[in-house]
Amino acid sequence: MSISESIFKSYDVRGLVASELSDELAYRIGRAFAVFLRKNNFIKKGQKVVSGRDMRLSSPKFQKEVFRGLNDEGFDVVNIGLSSTPYFNFACAYFLEYVGGIMVTASHNPAEYNGFKFTLGNGLAVGKESGMVDIKDLVLANDFKDSEKKGNIEDIDIFAEYKNKIFSLIKKESIKPLKIVVDAGNGMAKVTLPRILSELPVEVEYLYLEPDGTFPNHEANPLKIETLRDLQKKVVENSADFGFALDGDADRIGLVDNKGQVVEASFVEIMLGLEVLKNHPRGLMLYDLRSSKSVSEIWQEAGGQTRMCRVGHAFIKKQMQDTGAVFGSELSLHLYYEDIYKIEITDLSLLYILQMLSLKNKSLNEIWQGMKKYYHSGEINFEVEDKEKVLQNLHEKYGKADKVLNLDGFSFYFSDFWFNIRQSNTEPVLRLNLEANSEELMKEKIEEINSIIHQ
Repeated sequence: MSISESIFKSYDVRGLVASELSDELAYRIGRAFAVFLRKNNFIKKGQKVVSGRDMRLSSPKFQKEVFRGLNDEGFDVVNIGLSSTPYFNFACAYFLEYVGGIMVTASHNPAEYNGFKFTLGNGLAVGKESGMVDIKDLVLANDFKDSEKKGNIEDIDIFAEYKNKIFSLIKKESIKPLKIVVDAGNGMAKVTLPRILSELPVEVEYLYLEPDGTFPNHEANPLKIETLRDLQKKVVENSADFGFALDGDADRIGLVDNKGQVVEASFVEIMLGLEVLKNHPRGLMLYDLRSSKSVSEIWQEAGGQTRMCRVGHAFIKKQMQDTGAVFGSELSLHLYYEDIYKIEITDLSLLYILQMLSLKNKSLNEIWQGMKKYYHSGEINFEVEDKEKVLQNLHEKYGKADKVLNLDGFSFYFSDFWFNIRQSNTEPVLRLNLEANSEELMKEKIEEINSIIHQ
């Protein structure tokens, strides 16, 4: 069979079910991951691999083929069944005898997609620079040797361990009877979140809680403002303290304040980082280079140390490992907690928001608006034919900035504004993030850059 190399992304394998994925591919992926673990000596603790899946209609059949591939390589499979990505990553990291895992999911992508994510036994994701290329080569070569011994499949439930770990990080008794709305987006949040919240004195209304791989209500992608409309409306209707949205595999969030306004991502980073600093005074905090200047400024004011890093969960988790950082955050609201193996535990993010509001005599709107000093564009995408030429033109125009970084694309810093322009890891576009000291200047500079891109 023909397998396209294009389905192998920087952080996962992902493609259209009808034309790019197949049972044969899933089988090869199981075998390739086993060979990768063996070749790189990741099997000192044994040959047990965790597997979970999301609610997509094709996930059960693909997971079954992954099982078969792993078993044919002599690896045992520990099946946690329907799972969010954080829950899956927790299983990989918490249980010392597990050497890695494969999650069948396409995250927030539309219903016609599916894919596979890979995690090592320490909870770190396998990315382009940490094994994805090796896995791709093994899948394409399809040169697998029969194992003398076949592996087995074991079903387990890890919720008790997961719940206890999360509650150990907050002051459970401090949570007040707040009113919230949760939009699960018909994704995987139902696996853990309702059981977590049932132990707290909060009033919760759920939207679209039932997992449904057809996504009948809206795309499960909180990055897109239009997917938050129902949540915004319900928060206002209920006079709720806030609304909380999750993507399809529940590893990314969106936040709506008590006035029904979407909380800008940088301020979600800030607020959750401040909660982490309560447990880790002077801890090192990582933030991606798209984030507002306010992120590092406010964390430093609270006693934290800060460091900028490039975009992408594989890169951020590796930098957390290398530096001992206690928190890592992306503008996409992947938020990583060192206290739970550098995993983006969205359930913990929700509990931290509850804890923050319970201990402050302010509304969520008052808190985040009180932090705002600058005007951020959010991420703007440009489809261009010659990306390298556009980057060259921008460098010629802005190369004499006060500071220029090429950590991920190019970042140009001036006294009253800055911007980053970079190539997407997953799409054929250039992505712009810009921040200025005034809204007027922000709009002016966006238009200026737009004209250069399209000249």
